[in-house]
Amino acid sequence: MNIIMKMFQHLDWANLRIVEALNAKGDRNHQTKRLFSHLLLAEEVWFNRLQGLDSNPQAIWTELTIEECLNLVLKNQQRFSGLLGGLSETTMEDVIVYKNSTGQEFSTSVGDILTHVALHGQYHRGQINRLLREDGFEPVNVDFITFVR
Repeated sequence: MNIIMKMFQHLDWANLRIVEALNAKGDRNHQTKRLFSHLLLAEEVWFNRLQGLDSNPQAIWTELTIEECLNLVLKNQQRFSGLLGGLSETTMEDVIVYKNSTGQEFSTSVGDILTHVALHGQYHRGQINRLLREDGFEPVNVDFITFVR
């Protein structure tokens, strides 16, 4: 549980750093905003699945504005913080049944879903940093080790 909690603290910190950088740079790269929007919308989808709510069909490749991204960062942070506060080692093993965007049904443990959400975000933040570098900007340091320091 402690590792999952720390991963989500890092996720929140890293998402805020990305949105601040995109806002400060006045980023007009649609691919960058689309990737960041996808990351945040996917977090929302997974939260809904964990709550037993319908998550389909939800457009997870919609491009949000920087302001909408910030609002979703804060909303996701609040929602996952509340969720994580109510979990225990035992409930991490609970299995969630859900359908993906094509309607295929899956069963996955809460712990595996939470691990996926944290890793999925880091993957896309890396892609965002690559695009920032290609556009002539310094990438945002979202390394876990920087967070824990």
